[in-house]
Amino acid sequence: MKNTIKRENVTINDGVLFFDGFNTVELADKYNTPLYVISKNCIKNKCSELKNKFLNKYDNTRVAYAGKAFLNIQMCKIIEEEGLCLDVVSGGELYTAIKAGFPAEKIEFNGNNKTNEELELAIDYGVGRIIVDGTTELSKIESICANKNKTVKILYRITPGVKTHTHDYISTGKKDSKFGIPLDEDVIYKAIKEAISSQYVEFLGFHFHIGSQLFDNHSHLAALETSLKLVKETKLRYNYSILELNLGGGFGICYTDEIVKPYSYFLDPLMKRIQEFSDEIGLKRPAVVIEPGRSIIGEAGITLYRVGAIKAIKNIRKYIAVDGGMTDNIRPALYDARYDAVIANRATGDNTEVVTVCGKCCETGDVLIKDIELATPKEGDVLAVFSTGAYCYSMASNYNRNPIPAVVLLDNGISSIMVQRQSYEDIISLDVI
Repeated sequence: MKNTIKRENVTINDGVLFFDGFNTVELADKYNTPLYVISKNCIKNKCSELKNKFLNKYDNTRVAYAGKAFLNIQMCKIIEEEGLCLDVVSGGELYTAIKAGFPAEKIEFNGNNKTNEELELAIDYGVGRIIVDGTTELSKIESICANKNKTVKILYRITPGVKTHTHDYISTGKKDSKFGIPLDEDVIYKAIKEAISSQYVEFLGFHFHIGSQLFDNHSHLAALETSLKLVKETKLRYNYSILELNLGGGFGICYTDEIVKPYSYFLDPLMKRIQEFSDEIGLKRPAVVIEPGRSIIGEAGITLYRVGAIKAIKNIRKYIAVDGGMTDNIRPALYDARYDAVIANRATGDNTEVVTVCGKCCETGDVLIKDIELATPKEGDVLAVFSTGAYCYSMASNYNRNPIPAVVLLDNGISSIMVQRQSYEDIISLDVI
């Protein structure tokens, strides 16, 4: 059994797990389980690294937090406090930002199938950028802007056609992808010309996002070369200077034993190449934007559960069931995501065994962690699962009509509800009798 857990803001005192200085067992007792716990201090530390290694190091740069990883009204306010922009991918995320009073000009609207209603909401609110994902989207934007007598700034999301070392479900830069505009000669340059000629949009440049949970910078650099070729060709063909490049995100975090690379590992080579390119062709370096989401929030969150039923199958496996499951963390069932965990009330227990952590949903695939060594679990124990800040709350569901857990924010020694726990009444609130 590991006596030391080497994770940010995680300590063990008298055998009890503490997260950001808080006794996790006491948090479970106070707020009930399952429970998402978010550390504001961890978020701020990541934002500080981004400021020191990117925003303050290079001029004309922006960081747009990718809200799809984790978003609610308080998170919008934290991102605004930290001076970051916000990347949204749906009307719901945009509406959350609007209700939080997030500055419109600091919002970027992404997504591969924006509805007319979503585009109207974005244009009415005056979002800073719309990332156009397909060739038919431009005409929809132009029609809305014409009716409203407005203009909007846009970037084109391209499909750079690069391979990444990640799960196929979160690899988004390959040629066969639902995201982005293909780079076929008769497609991309026709689209560029139409954007440049439009009286309703200001065409700023290009966007790419090649995937998530990445630990190697080669695919980012390869995708950048594709974008730079488009910058050069746009200048040669149309005498039009690209003003902005959005390099996406995808920087990996630690779930189990991954070695996390600093932001500078990805960003310094990218910035160096962009500057070299700009000097080579005699253009002012474009503004550069990145969209880290998971890397800001992922390790800032843990999930607390109560252990319930325990089932030992002789010579096969021992299951321990918790009071949550795939409804609060779909990632293991969706693409075999791996997590680490500890029995929070016996975090340095000497007696251990290998068990499989499963949920309470009526699905065989509702397994959170397969074959993990834990202090011998007992009913009523508190299980803490690490690195659940990203894509757990945001992908939660009411499958089996299970309520979505509460989210608690830890901030300078104070814990408070960030999102209320759903009640059974909440679940049936939209049912028509």
